[in-house]
Amino acid sequence: MTALPAHYEPPARLLEGRTVLITGAGAGLGRATALACARAGATPVLLGRTVAKLEKVYDEIKAAGGTEPAIYPLNLAGASWNDYEQLAETLGREFGKLHGLAHCAAHFKSFGPLEAAEPKDWLETLQVNVTAPFALTRHCLPLLAGSADASVVFVSDACGRKGKAYAGAYGVSKFAVEGLMQTWAQELEGAGHVRVNSLDPGPMDTALRRKGYDRSVPAPDPSAAANALLWLLGPDSRPATGEAFSLSR
Repeated sequence: MTALPAHYEPPARLLEGRTVLITGAGAGLGRATALACARAGATPVLLGRTVAKLEKVYDEIKAAGGTEPAIYPLNLAGASWNDYEQLAETLGREFGKLHGLAHCAAHFKSFGPLEAAEPKDWLETLQVNVTAPFALTRHCLPLLAGSADASVVFVSDACGRKGKAYAGAYGVSKFAVEGLMQTWAQELEGAGHVRVNSLDPGPMDTALRRKGYDRSVPAPDPSAAANALLWLLGPDSRPATGEAFSLSR
């Protein structure tokens, strides 16, 4: 087992020359990861559903002197198989290969008993949290395999590691994410240079968390979790694959 470093601070230019696709890049952990990747020398590909939010992150990266990012608007809740195929074709044409894929996007509506789960919310949660990461990984595999050192990180949650009452569709979807990570890791191990892991970032001060918790309940800024993601995306975490990491605070 590989240990996640406590309070990891990415070395300067850790991801120099790398291209990293980040989902949910318009806010929360996705935004923090995009900013951190750019500071580390990577070219971030910002994927999200709201163009204005992606453009704001783009401007933040440029203002900080980071590597110029790319923007790819896509609503994961309604994306089709062809949409993912077109995304991979575009990335291949523009960049040739991918070095990292960070699955930061997530759908969460509220806590509640499974018997009260609304069909629309159930389907949308599984679509964004499970089907989208599967399809993105599936279509980007040739681009990732073209790199000498590629890393895929699925953002998980404690309720995906141990069942939690009232976690609802979100909790079930995170269990599926862990299974997805383990399956990809086993199938890809020894077949190339693609490592696959998951990260439970713990509580973070994000809009997603504020849907389920009162604003008075404190939570850390996502920047520490973004640094942990950089460790998994970069060479410092080699040869870890198929492992479920948790960020200790």
